[in-house]
Amino acid sequence: MSKKLISFDWAIKRLLRHKANFVVLEGFLSELLFDNIKIEHILESESNQDYDDDKFNRVDILTKNSKNELIIIEIQSTYEIDYFASPVRYRSGHRMAYGTSKAISENHTLGDKYLNIKKVISINIVYFDLGQDEDYIYNGKTIFRGLHQNDILGLSEKQRQTFIKQEIADIFPEYYLLKVNQFNDIAKDTLDEWVYFLKNSEVKDDFKAKGLKEANEVLDIMRLPKEDQYGYNRYMDSLSLKASEAFSLKSEAEFKLKDDIAKKGIIEGLTNELISKLTGLTIEKIQELRDETDN
Repeated sequence: MSKKLISFDWAIKRLLRHKANFVVLEGFLSELLFDNIKIEHILESESNQDYDDDKFNRVDILTKNSKNELIIIEIQSTYEIDYFASPVRYRSGHRMAYGTSKAISENHTLGDKYLNIKKVISINIVYFDLGQDEDYIYNGKTIFRGLHQNDILGLSEKQRQTFIKQEIADIFPEYYLLKVNQFNDIAKDTLDEWVYFLKNSEVKDDFKAKGLKEANEVLDIMRLPKEDQYGYNRYMDSLSLKASEAFSLKSEAEFKLKDDIAKKGIIEGLTNELISKLTGLTIEKIQELRDETDN
């Protein structure tokens, strides 16, 4: 029987930063990157405050793997920002670029050779609509394409030996974007099993993905100390409150927009019936607005 587990964002804030639990993150990264990832240690994490004014909509963690690559994991929750789609779309892209740039600069010693700049992999897990697309997992790399020959610029053999890289894309930051809410809950492979868990906080009995067996144990809320159970429940209550606040703001904005459209229709001489069809407002509400406009 599958069971509800602690949400991944809270787990990263509290549990998965401990070395004993690295196996969970290593499993997720191994499935996503199609590689056997081993985490050396956690370099940095944001949004780990224990107070009610935590930045609940974002969780960041910066790790370094055994290949000396930097891996950023960022989670942006739908609870606070899903209804503010337009500004979020632009801010998210900028945030991704800023995060990789910051990781590169802060982990490069001044005066050291540029050759020693670390590869950065940015993994972004979002729970809101981002862009126009059909898939739920995207990968972005840097390539240089010829304007005339349409060829892809590559590394010379000497550069491959010096950099220990095969492609130019292996040098520049790489991005992964997981649009969790767009997943249809049908797990066709082990990576899908992880996406299912990220969306539903649940591991099915037949799942085989690396790290999920351990997640099923580590993230069992009933195994948490009472104090952590209280903290997690408080966290979820705060997310629910923020979701309600966001819904209220959205509803108020929609009602105001409908009222504004109805008032313009009244000014243009449209009938109450036609305005009702256009806006969904009741005839009684439209008449109230008409009376206000006349006065």
